[in-house]
This record gives sequence, C-alpha cells and structure tokens, in this order.
Amino acid sequence: MKVIICGAGQVGWQIARHLSGERNDVFVVDNNPDLVRRATDTLDVRGIAGFASYPDVLDRAGARDADMIIAATHSDEVNMVTCQVAHSVFAIPRKIARLRAKSYLTAIYSDLYRRDHMPIDVVISPEREVADAALQRLALPAAFDTETFLDGHAQLIGLHIDDDCPIVNTPLRQLTDLFSTLRCVVVGVSRDGRLFAPEPRDQLFVGDSAYFVCHRDDITRLLEILGKPYRQQERVVLVGGGNVGLMVARDLESRQTRVRAKIIERNRKCAERAAEALEKTIVLNGDGLDSTLLAEANIERADAVLCVTDDDKTNMLSAVRAKAAGAKMSIVLINDPTLVPLMEPLGIDAFINPRATTVSSILRHIRHGRVRSVYSIGDGEAEVIEAEVLSTSTIAGQRIRDIDFPEGVLVGAVLRGDRIQKITGGLKIEEGDLIVIFAMSKDVPEVERLLQVSIDFF
Repeated sequence: MKVIICGAGQVGWQIARHLSGERNDVFVVDNNPDLVRRATDTLDVRGIAGFASYPDVLDRAGARDADMIIAATHSDEVNMVTCQVAHSVFAIPRKIARLRAKSYLTAIYSDLYRRDHMPIDVVISPEREVADAALQRLALPAAFDTETFLDGHAQLIGLHIDDDCPIVNTPLRQLTDLFSTLRCVVVGVSRDGRLFAPEPRDQLFVGDSAYFVCHRDDITRLLEILGKPYRQQERVVLVGGGNVGLMVARDLESRQTRVRAKIIERNRKCAERAAEALEKTIVLNGDGLDSTLLAEANIERADAVLCVTDDDKTNMLSAVRAKAAGAKMSIVLINDPTLVPLMEPLGIDAFINPRATTVSSILRHIRHGRVRSVYSIGDGEAEVIEAEVLSTSTIAGQRIRDIDFPEGVLVGAVLRGDRIQKITGGLKIEEGDLIVIFAMSKDVPEVERLLQVSIDFF
C-alpha cells in the first residue's frame, strides 16, 4: 500500500514508523526540512520538504498512484485543504484528517465532510480521543492504562504489581487452574523497561506492569485477586477547563450516577466559557498550583484529580500538590514522552499520552482486513488488535494451540455471538468470531497475514 503522511511531528513520525515497518511504501511531507530529515534518516521512508496542501508538492510525493493520505499537520485548515486537493486533483481513495477545533467537530456540521463538499473519509479528534481515555482511566482508578474492546464486552487493563499482590511469584499456568472461571488473560508484561508476551511458565513479580484482557463482568474479581479493591469515583477535580476538560465534565454531568466535578481554570475567558457551557459543574478561576484554591475545591475529599492543561509540567506539579493535599488518585496529560519515567517517583497514578491515543485512532482506520480496533501500547512497542475472523482466514476452524502464531502474539479474548469464550488451547476459532490479539510490533504483519489481509476489504 502506498501512503502519504502529511506532517512529520510526533504523530506523523509514529504512523510512518508503524507503516514502514510493515513494508508499506510511505512518503512523508512536512514544511520543516529537519523533521523530514529525521524521518528519512531513522525510518524506511521517503520524504519531501514543502507545504502538504500544495498540489505540486503532493504530485512530487507520488499522489497520482497513492492509496491513502493521512493529513496530520498542526493546522486543521491545512489538513482539510490537503484532503480536498488529494480528492479533487489526484483522486486518492482514502483520506484521513486530524482536526482539533471544536467547531469543525460539532455534529450538526457533519455534512461538511461529505464527498461532494469536503471529502474527508475519517476525521480524527485528538481532544476527543484524550477525553475518552481520561474517562476510561477515571472509571477504573486502579489501572494505569485501559481500553475497551468487543463492543464493551472486554477490556484491556494495565495494572502495576505491588508488594501486597497475593499472586506474585506464581506461574501463570497455575493461576489458570486456581481461578478456572475467571475470563481473563495476561497478554503482556513490562519488566525492567522491556515489554514481552508471557508464556504459561512465566510469573508476575513485584514491580511488573501487566496487561490483562478481561471480561467486563470479571473486572471487579480480577482487581480483588490482585489486591486492588474497586472504588467508585464520586468527586473529581479537573485542572484545566479547555476542550479536553470541558468534554470530560460534560460527560460526567450526563451520567445517571452522580459525579461531583469541579474545574480549576487559570484563563478567565476560558473559565467563563466553561461555566456557561456546564450546568452542574463548579468552575473556579485560578491556578491549579495554588494551595488555597485547591482547598476551596475540597481537594482533600476528591477521589481523583485530572490535570489536563496544555502544559506538561503544570499538570505534573498540580497532580503532586493535589495528592499531597489528600486527593486519592491523580491522572495527568503528558505530551512529552521523556517525562513519563518521572510519573512513578512523583507518585502520579496514571497518565494520558495524546500522541499514543491519536496514533491508535489512526491505526484503527488504516489496518487491512476486517480489523475493527487497534490500540498502541507503550511507545509503539506492541498493539492490541480486534478483528473479525473471515472464512478465508488461515486461523478459521483451527484450535488456538494449533495456530502458528509468532512468540510475541497472544489471543486475549474471543466473542462468539454475544458470549465471551473461555480462552484455552483447545478453543476452536470459527468464522465470524471477533478476536482480540496482543502482538509485539514486529509481529503485526504476520498477524495481519493470518487474518487474511486483503485490500479488497477497504
């Protein structure tokens, strides 16, 4: 597949890294020559420095025979015009654009993206993706990472293994015997900075970060087994009342179960806008680092503090101060991945990486075959893929133990009809099953081959 990626920033670079590693023909376009050089020097891609919305630049990038264009520059307008040029001049079949401005995303204007208007096939909103990720973290406070699969029937949960975990040093094979009715699979373990797919003889050690794929009805039991009791979030303080904070607050207001939310926003105009848009949420104008203001927000009674300003360091320091003042849990928005190692020493419970959420969202729309969802783990180290098993797939009709999966691949869940199947070596995969697979990045091409990848399914 030939793909043009417009924008060589963090998101564009990650997408180029994924696609070039899977032997796609990738061309990167950016008006910053240094970013283009970084991409061409570190990845198996070609590049050109220039404005992505210019027809002659796209022509030089090979737009005349491209299969897809991904517009992920920092400008919404450039991304929109790029897709228009790609459609009108070069008839590129599939166009994906990253759009940030709230006005472009309002549902009443969705007709704007029709093929006879602004021909964009998929619109990606980083703010919406981050807000959804934040809400998932709030719903499962014990987890440092979480994502929903199989129409809500299963969930990927990242959990730290602590000193008081009752099952440390126990082989995973033995855990399967001890908890035979638990519909859950350990699909990944991060230990000493290395992520791997565990084998039945492997054990969980204190300090590990483990990824589980669990049936939604068994999540509470899983947390109990790991010594992490579930608690309902009733009081939440949001530091940052911009687009992300506003989306989260609106969602919390719309829930049947009452969640008392308060927003602290430094910019007065932004705070006034949030106060006008929200009905039940208290909005305080001031600095999230101000101890007096945190006390006014009753931070000592907060079940969680969610720091989502546009400044990483402000988010981190606000979370540290809120935790010191009594907040039970902290979640921060972090754009700079080099700051992630500081999370644990600072006592920050979970973080959201906008780049990772956006990359996952884009990958969901560019995978071949009947892939329904993709979630990127870590810094692109692994992917969790949800796909429909086709009749032509080589895994259809085979038992899991007989499928020739690479070592870095594990089946996390199988949905047949409306029932999650118990994952065992003897489970036969059938046509029409929905399957969740954990795969190290290097093994993704082989997983796609096993799922009978074909461009016919676009």
